[in-house]
Amino acid sequence: MSSNRERNDPKRPKDKNRPEKFSGRPRPPEPQRPRQAEKSPKPQTFQKSKANDDGWLWGVHAVEAALKNVNRPGPLKLYLSEERARTLAPALLNRSGLKVSTLLMPDIARMLPQGAVHQGIALHGPVLEGETLESLLESGDGVILMLDQVTDPQNIGAIFRSAAAFGVQGLIMQDRHSPPLQGVLAKTAAGAADRVPFARVTNLSRSLELLSENGYVSIGLAGEGEFSLHELLERQGWGRTLKKLVLVLGSEGEGLRRLVAEHCDHLARIPMPGGFESLNVSHAASISLYEALARPPVD
Repeated sequence: MSSNRERNDPKRPKDKNRPEKFSGRPRPPEPQRPRQAEKSPKPQTFQKSKANDDGWLWGVHAVEAALKNVNRPGPLKLYLSEERARTLAPALLNRSGLKVSTLLMPDIARMLPQGAVHQGIALHGPVLEGETLESLLESGDGVILMLDQVTDPQNIGAIFRSAAAFGVQGLIMQDRHSPPLQGVLAKTAAGAADRVPFARVTNLSRSLELLSENGYVSIGLAGEGEFSLHELLERQGWGRTLKKLVLVLGSEGEGLRRLVAEHCDHLARIPMPGGFESLNVSHAASISLYEALARPPVD
């Protein structure tokens, strides 16, 4: 038996087989050496590049119209599927600065934004910049469409298509608030973006003043207009004494901005007997062009 002195001696080595007295405080866990993970080959991943529509046109009508447009700048790169290469008119390839490549359909799709319906044909090159307002006025009498901050590419594409169908003189957009004529816009326009003259301007109000100085009467489409567009055109003598007309359309959300509306000579509305408050701006453009250029005059 050990003496009390031996049991209380702090320098005495502890017996490994003797349990330690509990001090009331938990012992901190002993640090464990991390196990070295086995190295395994990292799986290789393939990610599709983030394609955008900068400088791209796709679809048969949009690309063929671009190739026919002698004023479209180059250089241009044309990508065709084998089937589309057999059906494309050879005359469209006879222009300088054009490079043609034949690719598989999936390879063409990988160069374009996701969901682009390219129909086996795509074109890449500089974006159309339009012309000056002054040169647009030199093309003679007729109807000019002006878009006040319409920004949706599909709406603008549909308006270009209607403008080509009704034979407008030209189209005016604000430079900072209009998308470039490419991609979805050009696909929706179905080739009309290369057929309808257009101008980008900095200030729509000043442009309306210049149009007025050149003999144009401007009509803004707005629900608060006193007369319907058809009635107002009759009152202004459109097609008889009046030969120059500007139709101004605002964005779907805000409509015409106050300053632009104040610079219009008149405001007119499109009657909606069904009681609905507004129309899609591309539909409003089609109705307005029908009233001005296709509807028979009232006797």
